[in-house]
Amino acid sequence: MDTHSLHVTVEALASLLLARGQMLATAESCTGGLIAASCTELAGSSAWFERGFVTYSNEAKTELLGVPAELIARHGAVSEEVARAMASGALRHSRADIAVAVTGIAGPTGGSDAKPVGTVWLAWAQRAEDDDGRATMAVHAEKVWFPGARQAVRGATVARALAGVRNRLVPL
Repeated sequence: MDTHSLHVTVEALASLLLARGQMLATAESCTGGLIAASCTELAGSSAWFERGFVTYSNEAKTELLGVPAELIARHGAVSEEVARAMASGALRHSRADIAVAVTGIAGPTGGSDAKPVGTVWLAWAQRAEDDDGRATMAVHAEKVWFPGARQAVRGATVARALAGVRNRLVPL
């Protein structure tokens, strides 16, 4: 996604969050804060962007987001389980209404046959209510593979993460 398209995506996301009176949080590993940076490029983003967690190390995922160390040990940092835990942890440790989390292998090293360079897990968590009005959390995750060098993988991850947030917010 080019810079203009990314800006348009962020503007649309901002409009939806503002219309709903909601806030966004990010939990980033492989993108190292690029999602938060893309959001805060837009003037006035403090009205809808609550906070970002850059949790590049496994220890940061555990300390800042509450991802259990044993979950990382069992499934690996780049896994559905860890992406889901990161997204739900971002909600639990913020006042946001929706959070996006990303964990992946941007390269050029670090890949394996099971998890090649370009493998990314994304997860989105939203505060919700059950039928009895009790607070709950809905979490969705997806695995993607992005081709290209490190910069391309990271850029595609940012675009997919923000598009996923936008797609989960239904206009009022």
